[in-house]
Amino acid sequence: MKTNKQLILAAIATFIIGVVACNKEDEKSPIVNSALNLPETPYNYANFVLPGYFTTDVPGSPLPGSINGTDNAPANNPVTNDGATLGRVLFYDKNLSANATISCASCHKQEKGFSDDAILSAGFNGGKTGRHSMTLINARYYQRGRFFWDERAATLEEQVLMPFQDSVEMGMTLDQVVSRVKEQDFYPNLFQKAFGSSEITSNKIALSLAQFVRSIVSYSSKYDEGRARVQNPGANFPNFTAEENQGKNLFFQPIPNGGAGCFGCHTTEAFISANPGPQNNGLDASSTTDLGAGAVFPNPIFVGRFKTSTLRNIELTAPYMHDGRFKTLEEVVEHYNSGIKAHPTLAPALKDPNGNPIRLNLNNAQKAALVAFLKTLTDPSIATEAKWSNPFK
Repeated sequence: MKTNKQLILAAIATFIIGVVACNKEDEKSPIVNSALNLPETPYNYANFVLPGYFTTDVPGSPLPGSINGTDNAPANNPVTNDGATLGRVLFYDKNLSANATISCASCHKQEKGFSDDAILSAGFNGGKTGRHSMTLINARYYQRGRFFWDERAATLEEQVLMPFQDSVEMGMTLDQVVSRVKEQDFYPNLFQKAFGSSEITSNKIALSLAQFVRSIVSYSSKYDEGRARVQNPGANFPNFTAEENQGKNLFFQPIPNGGAGCFGCHTTEAFISANPGPQNNGLDASSTTDLGAGAVFPNPIFVGRFKTSTLRNIELTAPYMHDGRFKTLEEVVEHYNSGIKAHPTLAPALKDPNGNPIRLNLNNAQKAALVAFLKTLTDPSIATEAKWSNPFK
Protein backbone atom coordinates (compact mmCIF):
# COMPACT_ATOMS: atom_id res chain seq x y z
CA MET A 1 0.00 0.00 0.00
CA LYS A 2 1.08 3.59 -0.74
CA THR A 3 1.94 5.77 2.19
CA ASN A 4 0.19 9.08 2.82
CA LYS A 5 3.30 10.86 1.57
CA GLN A 6 3.23 8.88 -1.71
CA LEU A 7 -0.48 9.66 -2.17
CA ILE A 8 0.13 13.35 -1.62
CA LEU A 9 3.05 13.38 -4.09
CA ALA A 10 0.92 11.56 -6.67
CA ALA A 11 -1.89 14.09 -6.26
CA ILE A 12 0.55 16.96 -6.69
CA ALA A 13 1.97 15.37 -9.85
CA THR A 14 -1.53 14.93 -11.29
CA PHE A 15 -2.32 18.56 -10.57
CA ILE A 16 0.89 19.77 -12.25
CA ILE A 17 0.22 17.63 -15.33
CA GLY A 18 -3.28 19.10 -15.53
CA VAL A 19 -1.98 22.67 -15.28
CA VAL A 20 0.61 22.05 -18.00
CA ALA A 21 -2.03 20.52 -20.24
CA CYS A 22 -4.31 23.51 -19.73
CA ASN A 23 -1.47 25.90 -20.51
CA LYS A 24 -0.77 24.05 -23.74
CA GLU A 25 -4.42 24.33 -24.66
CA ASP A 26 -4.26 28.06 -23.88
CA GLU A 27 -1.32 28.40 -26.28
CA LYS A 28 -3.36 26.87 -29.10
CA SER A 29 -6.04 29.54 -28.95
CA PRO A 30 -5.65 33.28 -28.39
CA ILE A 31 -8.95 33.47 -26.53
CA VAL A 32 -9.91 30.80 -24.02
CA ASN A 33 -13.66 31.00 -24.32
CA SER A 34 -15.94 28.48 -25.95
CA ALA A 35 -18.37 31.25 -26.93
CA LEU A 36 -16.06 32.55 -29.66
CA ASN A 37 -14.82 30.92 -32.83
CA LEU A 38 -11.68 32.87 -33.72
CA PRO A 39 -8.54 31.64 -35.48
CA GLU A 40 -5.21 31.42 -33.68
CA THR A 41 -3.74 33.83 -36.22
CA PRO A 42 -6.07 36.75 -37.02
CA TYR A 43 -7.63 36.93 -40.45
CA ASN A 44 -6.10 39.38 -42.89
CA TYR A 45 -8.13 42.55 -42.75
CA ALA A 46 -5.41 45.14 -43.25
CA ASN A 47 -3.13 44.01 -46.05
CA PHE A 48 -5.41 42.91 -48.88
CA VAL A 49 -4.16 43.78 -52.35
CA LEU A 50 -6.60 45.64 -54.58
CA PRO A 51 -6.50 44.99 -58.34
CA GLY A 52 -4.39 47.52 -60.20
CA TYR A 53 -7.35 49.15 -61.93
CA PHE A 54 -8.70 50.24 -58.53
CA THR A 55 -5.83 52.70 -58.24
CA THR A 56 -5.36 53.72 -61.88
CA ASP A 57 -7.53 56.27 -63.67
CA VAL A 58 -8.47 55.55 -67.27
CA PRO A 59 -6.69 58.08 -69.53
CA GLY A 60 -9.10 60.57 -71.04
CA SER A 61 -12.04 59.62 -68.84
CA PRO A 62 -13.89 62.63 -67.37
CA LEU A 63 -14.93 60.62 -64.31
CA PRO A 64 -12.63 59.08 -61.70
CA GLY A 65 -12.12 55.36 -62.02
CA SER A 66 -9.60 54.94 -59.23
CA ILE A 67 -10.32 55.07 -55.53
CA ASN A 68 -7.25 57.23 -54.94
CA GLY A 69 -8.00 59.93 -52.40
CA THR A 70 -11.40 58.52 -51.44
CA ASP A 71 -10.46 56.43 -48.38
CA ASN A 72 -12.14 58.05 -45.36
CA ALA A 73 -10.08 56.21 -42.72
CA PRO A 74 -8.46 58.77 -40.40
CA ALA A 75 -4.71 58.66 -39.86
CA ASN A 76 -5.22 57.70 -36.21
CA ASN A 77 -7.38 54.66 -37.00
CA PRO A 78 -5.89 52.50 -39.75
CA VAL A 79 -7.36 49.02 -40.19
CA THR A 80 -5.35 46.39 -38.31
CA ASN A 81 -5.92 42.65 -38.14
CA ASP A 82 -6.39 42.64 -34.36
CA GLY A 83 -8.44 45.83 -34.35
CA ALA A 84 -10.85 44.50 -36.98
CA THR A 85 -11.04 41.17 -35.13
CA LEU A 86 -12.23 42.98 -32.02
CA GLY A 87 -14.62 44.97 -34.18
CA ARG A 88 -16.00 41.78 -35.67
CA VAL A 89 -16.82 40.38 -32.21
CA LEU A 90 -18.46 43.64 -31.13
CA PHE A 91 -20.40 43.78 -34.42
CA TYR A 92 -22.00 40.39 -33.72
CA ASP A 93 -22.42 40.69 -29.94
CA LYS A 94 -26.12 40.73 -29.03
CA ASN A 95 -25.28 41.44 -25.39
CA LEU A 96 -24.72 45.03 -26.40
CA SER A 97 -28.45 45.71 -26.75
CA ALA A 98 -30.86 46.38 -23.90
CA ASN A 99 -32.37 42.89 -23.81
CA ALA A 100 -29.45 41.06 -25.47
CA THR A 101 -31.40 40.27 -28.66
CA ILE A 102 -29.96 42.66 -31.26
CA SER A 103 -26.47 43.21 -32.63
CA CYS A 104 -25.14 45.40 -35.43
CA ALA A 105 -25.31 42.30 -37.62
CA SER A 106 -29.05 41.94 -37.01
CA CYS A 107 -29.64 44.84 -39.40
CA HIS A 108 -26.50 44.41 -41.52
CA LYS A 109 -26.52 40.75 -42.53
CA GLN A 110 -23.47 39.32 -44.25
CA GLU A 111 -25.48 37.13 -46.63
CA LYS A 112 -27.58 40.18 -47.61
CA GLY A 113 -24.62 42.33 -48.61
CA PHE A 114 -24.44 43.71 -45.05
CA SER A 115 -27.91 45.15 -45.50
CA ASP A 116 -31.33 43.80 -44.46
CA ASP A 117 -33.98 42.05 -46.52
CA ALA A 118 -36.68 43.73 -44.43
CA ILE A 119 -37.91 47.14 -45.58
CA LEU A 120 -37.38 48.47 -42.07
CA SER A 121 -35.28 46.61 -39.53
CA ALA A 122 -36.59 45.47 -36.15
CA GLY A 123 -35.09 46.92 -32.99
CA PHE A 124 -34.56 45.28 -29.59
CA ASN A 125 -38.17 45.75 -28.52
CA GLY A 126 -39.80 45.08 -31.89
CA GLY A 127 -39.90 48.70 -33.04
CA LYS A 128 -38.98 49.57 -36.62
CA THR A 129 -36.11 51.71 -37.81
CA GLY A 130 -36.93 54.92 -39.64
CA ARG A 131 -35.15 53.90 -42.86
CA HIS A 132 -33.97 50.84 -44.73
CA SER A 133 -30.64 49.38 -43.63
CA MET A 134 -27.84 50.66 -45.88
CA THR A 135 -25.12 48.30 -47.11
CA LEU A 136 -21.72 48.61 -45.41
CA ILE A 137 -19.73 47.37 -48.40
CA ASN A 138 -17.00 49.77 -49.57
CA ALA A 139 -18.05 52.28 -46.90
CA ARG A 140 -14.40 53.30 -46.58
CA TYR A 141 -14.41 54.68 -50.14
CA TYR A 142 -17.24 57.13 -49.66
CA GLN A 143 -15.09 60.19 -50.17
CA ARG A 144 -17.20 62.62 -48.18
CA GLY A 145 -16.80 60.39 -45.14
CA ARG A 146 -20.23 61.03 -43.62
CA PHE A 147 -22.65 58.26 -42.65
CA PHE A 148 -26.33 57.35 -42.45
CA TRP A 149 -28.72 58.09 -45.30
CA ASP A 150 -29.00 61.71 -44.15
CA GLU A 151 -25.25 61.97 -43.40
CA ARG A 152 -25.84 63.07 -39.82
CA ALA A 153 -22.70 61.26 -38.60
CA ALA A 154 -19.55 63.17 -39.50
CA THR A 155 -17.34 60.06 -39.39
CA LEU A 156 -17.66 56.30 -39.32
CA GLU A 157 -16.16 56.32 -35.82
CA GLU A 158 -19.07 58.51 -34.73
CA GLN A 159 -21.68 56.50 -36.64
CA VAL A 160 -20.90 53.07 -35.16
CA LEU A 161 -21.77 54.21 -31.64
CA MET A 162 -25.12 55.76 -32.54
CA PRO A 163 -27.20 52.56 -33.05
CA PHE A 164 -26.28 51.44 -29.52
CA GLN A 165 -27.82 54.64 -28.19
CA ASP A 166 -30.90 54.63 -30.41
CA SER A 167 -34.10 54.09 -28.43
CA VAL A 168 -35.52 51.82 -31.13
CA GLU A 169 -32.46 49.95 -32.34
CA MET A 170 -30.46 48.82 -29.29
CA GLY A 171 -31.67 50.98 -26.40
CA MET A 172 -28.41 51.47 -24.52
CA THR A 173 -26.21 54.25 -23.19
CA LEU A 174 -22.49 54.22 -23.91
CA ASP A 175 -21.78 53.58 -20.23
CA GLN A 176 -24.04 50.54 -20.37
CA VAL A 177 -22.32 49.29 -23.52
CA VAL A 178 -18.90 49.59 -21.87
CA SER A 179 -20.25 47.81 -18.80
CA ARG A 180 -21.64 44.93 -20.89
CA VAL A 181 -18.31 44.55 -22.66
CA LYS A 182 -16.45 44.48 -19.34
CA GLU A 183 -18.73 41.72 -18.07
CA GLN A 184 -17.49 39.27 -20.71
CA ASP A 185 -14.19 37.59 -19.95
CA PHE A 186 -12.94 37.31 -23.53
CA TYR A 187 -12.84 41.05 -24.25
CA PRO A 188 -9.78 42.20 -22.22
CA ASN A 189 -7.48 39.97 -24.28
CA LEU A 190 -9.02 41.25 -27.52
CA PHE A 191 -8.57 44.88 -26.44
CA GLN A 192 -4.99 44.12 -25.39
CA LYS A 193 -4.19 42.71 -28.82
CA ALA A 194 -5.93 45.55 -30.66
CA PHE A 195 -4.70 48.52 -28.63
CA GLY A 196 -1.85 47.32 -26.42
CA SER A 197 -4.01 47.78 -23.34
CA SER A 198 -6.87 45.77 -21.88
CA GLU A 199 -8.67 48.94 -20.81
CA ILE A 200 -12.18 49.03 -22.30
CA THR A 201 -13.57 52.39 -23.42
CA SER A 202 -16.29 53.58 -25.77
CA ASN A 203 -13.65 55.25 -27.93
CA LYS A 204 -11.84 51.95 -28.46
CA ILE A 205 -15.16 50.28 -29.24
CA ALA A 206 -15.79 52.90 -31.91
CA LEU A 207 -12.30 52.59 -33.38
CA SER A 208 -12.43 48.80 -33.67
CA LEU A 209 -15.96 48.70 -35.09
CA ALA A 210 -14.96 51.27 -37.70
CA GLN A 211 -11.95 49.16 -38.61
CA PHE A 212 -14.13 46.10 -39.13
CA VAL A 213 -16.59 48.00 -41.32
CA ARG A 214 -13.78 49.50 -43.41
CA SER A 215 -12.37 46.03 -43.99
CA ILE A 216 -15.49 45.03 -45.94
CA VAL A 217 -14.21 45.76 -49.43
CA SER A 218 -15.46 44.09 -52.61
CA TYR A 219 -13.19 43.32 -55.57
CA SER A 220 -13.92 39.66 -56.47
CA SER A 221 -17.03 39.72 -58.67
CA LYS A 222 -17.63 38.61 -62.25
CA TYR A 223 -17.17 42.25 -63.19
CA ASP A 224 -13.69 42.19 -61.62
CA GLU A 225 -12.76 39.03 -63.49
CA GLY A 226 -13.57 40.80 -66.75
CA ARG A 227 -12.16 44.19 -65.77
CA ALA A 228 -8.76 42.62 -65.07
CA ARG A 229 -8.59 41.44 -68.69
CA VAL A 230 -9.16 44.77 -70.43
CA GLN A 231 -7.51 48.19 -70.38
CA ASN A 232 -10.72 50.20 -70.24
CA PRO A 233 -14.05 49.44 -68.53
CA GLY A 234 -15.79 50.56 -71.72
CA ALA A 235 -14.33 47.64 -73.69
CA ASN A 236 -16.31 44.44 -74.02
CA PHE A 237 -15.42 42.00 -71.26
CA PRO A 238 -14.48 38.57 -72.63
CA ASN A 239 -16.19 36.76 -69.75
CA PHE A 240 -19.48 38.64 -70.18
CA THR A 241 -22.49 37.60 -72.19
CA ALA A 242 -23.62 39.92 -74.97
CA GLU A 243 -26.45 41.10 -72.73
CA GLU A 244 -24.09 41.85 -69.83
CA ASN A 245 -21.77 43.82 -72.10
CA GLN A 246 -24.72 45.75 -73.45
CA GLY A 247 -25.81 46.59 -69.93
CA LYS A 248 -22.29 47.62 -68.99
CA ASN A 249 -22.10 49.97 -71.95
CA LEU A 250 -25.43 51.53 -71.02
CA PHE A 251 -24.22 51.92 -67.43
CA PHE A 252 -21.01 53.73 -68.39
CA GLN A 253 -22.24 55.78 -71.34
CA PRO A 254 -23.52 59.32 -70.61
CA ILE A 255 -27.17 60.00 -71.34
CA PRO A 256 -26.49 62.38 -74.28
CA ASN A 257 -24.52 59.55 -75.90
CA GLY A 258 -27.41 57.11 -75.66
CA GLY A 259 -26.46 55.56 -72.34
CA ALA A 260 -28.10 55.52 -68.93
CA GLY A 261 -25.40 57.60 -67.23
CA CYS A 262 -25.33 55.48 -64.07
CA PHE A 263 -21.57 55.84 -63.63
CA GLY A 264 -21.97 59.56 -63.05
CA CYS A 265 -23.23 58.92 -59.52
CA HIS A 266 -21.95 55.40 -58.81
CA THR A 267 -18.40 56.10 -59.85
CA THR A 268 -14.90 54.70 -59.29
CA GLU A 269 -14.22 50.98 -59.29
CA ALA A 270 -15.82 50.90 -55.84
CA PHE A 271 -19.10 51.94 -57.55
CA ILE A 272 -19.76 54.50 -54.84
CA SER A 273 -20.17 58.25 -55.09
CA ALA A 274 -17.01 60.32 -55.28
CA ASN A 275 -19.14 63.47 -55.43
CA PRO A 276 -19.36 65.80 -52.44
CA GLY A 277 -22.67 65.25 -50.81
CA PRO A 278 -26.03 63.49 -50.83
CA GLN A 279 -28.20 63.60 -53.93
CA ASN A 280 -31.91 63.70 -54.80
CA ASN A 281 -32.71 60.94 -57.27
CA GLY A 282 -36.31 61.95 -57.95
CA LEU A 283 -38.19 59.43 -55.85
CA ASP A 284 -40.84 62.01 -54.92
CA ALA A 285 -42.12 65.33 -56.25
CA SER A 286 -41.89 66.83 -52.76
CA SER A 287 -40.54 65.84 -49.35
CA THR A 288 -43.08 65.57 -46.57
CA THR A 289 -42.40 62.82 -44.03
CA ASP A 290 -38.65 62.41 -44.63
CA LEU A 291 -36.53 65.46 -45.41
CA GLY A 292 -33.34 63.41 -45.73
CA ALA A 293 -30.19 65.52 -45.38
CA GLY A 294 -32.48 68.54 -45.21
CA ALA A 295 -33.17 67.66 -41.59
CA VAL A 296 -29.44 67.71 -40.83
CA PHE A 297 -28.07 70.61 -42.85
CA PRO A 298 -29.83 74.00 -42.68
CA ASN A 299 -29.61 74.84 -46.40
CA PRO A 300 -32.91 74.04 -48.22
CA ILE A 301 -30.92 72.58 -51.13
CA PHE A 302 -30.41 69.44 -49.01
CA VAL A 303 -34.13 68.68 -48.63
CA GLY A 304 -34.95 65.29 -50.15
CA ARG A 305 -31.31 64.37 -50.64
CA PHE A 306 -29.83 61.07 -49.46
CA LYS A 307 -26.45 59.43 -49.43
CA THR A 308 -25.35 57.43 -52.49
CA SER A 309 -24.25 53.91 -51.55
CA THR A 310 -22.21 51.39 -53.50
CA LEU A 311 -23.77 49.18 -56.17
CA ARG A 312 -21.45 46.30 -55.41
CA ASN A 313 -23.44 43.25 -54.31
CA ILE A 314 -26.64 45.14 -55.08
CA GLU A 315 -28.23 41.87 -56.16
CA LEU A 316 -28.13 40.81 -52.49
CA THR A 317 -29.33 44.03 -50.86
CA ALA A 318 -33.01 44.21 -51.84
CA PRO A 319 -35.23 46.07 -51.15
CA TYR A 320 -33.83 49.33 -52.48
CA MET A 321 -33.67 53.08 -51.67
CA HIS A 322 -33.70 54.73 -48.26
CA ASP A 323 -37.27 53.62 -47.63
CA GLY A 324 -37.02 50.21 -49.29
CA ARG A 325 -39.80 51.09 -51.74
CA PHE A 326 -38.45 49.00 -54.64
CA LYS A 327 -38.45 45.24 -54.28
CA THR A 328 -36.43 44.39 -57.38
CA LEU A 329 -33.64 45.71 -59.58
CA GLU A 330 -36.14 45.82 -62.41
CA GLU A 331 -38.19 48.35 -60.44
CA VAL A 332 -35.05 50.40 -59.77
CA VAL A 333 -34.13 50.51 -63.44
CA GLU A 334 -37.68 51.47 -64.39
CA HIS A 335 -37.58 54.34 -61.91
CA TYR A 336 -34.57 55.84 -63.65
CA ASN A 337 -36.05 55.02 -67.05
CA SER A 338 -39.47 56.61 -66.63
CA GLY A 339 -40.28 57.44 -63.01
CA ILE A 340 -38.03 60.31 -61.91
CA LYS A 341 -40.07 63.10 -60.26
CA ALA A 342 -39.49 66.85 -60.57
CA HIS A 343 -38.45 67.52 -56.98
CA PRO A 344 -37.11 71.07 -56.36
CA THR A 345 -33.71 69.65 -55.36
CA LEU A 346 -33.51 66.98 -58.07
CA ALA A 347 -29.90 66.24 -59.00
CA PRO A 348 -28.83 68.15 -62.15
CA ALA A 349 -27.60 64.89 -63.67
CA LEU A 350 -31.20 63.66 -63.73
CA LYS A 351 -32.59 66.66 -65.62
CA ASP A 352 -32.85 67.06 -69.37
CA PRO A 353 -31.68 70.25 -71.15
CA ASN A 354 -35.04 71.89 -70.38
CA GLY A 355 -34.77 71.21 -66.65
CA ASN A 356 -37.34 68.41 -66.66
CA PRO A 357 -36.74 64.93 -65.23
CA ILE A 358 -34.91 62.78 -67.74
CA ARG A 359 -36.67 59.98 -69.56
CA LEU A 360 -34.23 57.36 -70.82
CA ASN A 361 -36.87 55.61 -72.93
CA LEU A 362 -34.99 52.32 -72.78
CA ASN A 363 -36.65 49.34 -74.40
CA ASN A 364 -37.26 46.08 -72.56
CA ALA A 365 -34.06 44.48 -73.85
CA GLN A 366 -31.97 47.43 -72.69
CA LYS A 367 -33.57 47.45 -69.24
CA ALA A 368 -32.96 43.71 -68.91
CA ALA A 369 -29.35 44.25 -69.97
CA LEU A 370 -28.80 46.85 -67.26
CA VAL A 371 -30.13 44.44 -64.64
CA ALA A 372 -27.90 41.69 -66.01
CA PHE A 373 -24.87 43.96 -65.69
CA LEU A 374 -25.73 44.98 -62.14
CA LYS A 375 -25.76 41.31 -61.17
CA THR A 376 -22.16 40.95 -62.38
CA LEU A 377 -21.21 43.16 -59.42
CA THR A 378 -22.14 40.35 -57.03
CA ASP A 379 -19.10 39.30 -55.01
CA PRO A 380 -19.73 35.91 -53.33
CA SER A 381 -16.71 36.30 -51.07
CA ILE A 382 -18.37 39.14 -49.16
CA ALA A 383 -21.34 36.95 -48.31
CA THR A 384 -19.36 33.84 -47.39
CA GLU A 385 -15.87 34.61 -46.07
CA ALA A 386 -15.35 33.60 -42.45
CA LYS A 387 -13.50 36.79 -41.51
CA TRP A 388 -16.73 38.76 -41.83
CA SER A 389 -18.98 36.08 -40.32
CA ASN A 390 -20.48 35.59 -36.90
CA PRO A 391 -17.73 34.53 -34.45
CA PHE A 392 -20.28 33.38 -31.88
CA LYS A 393 -21.33 30.39 -34.02
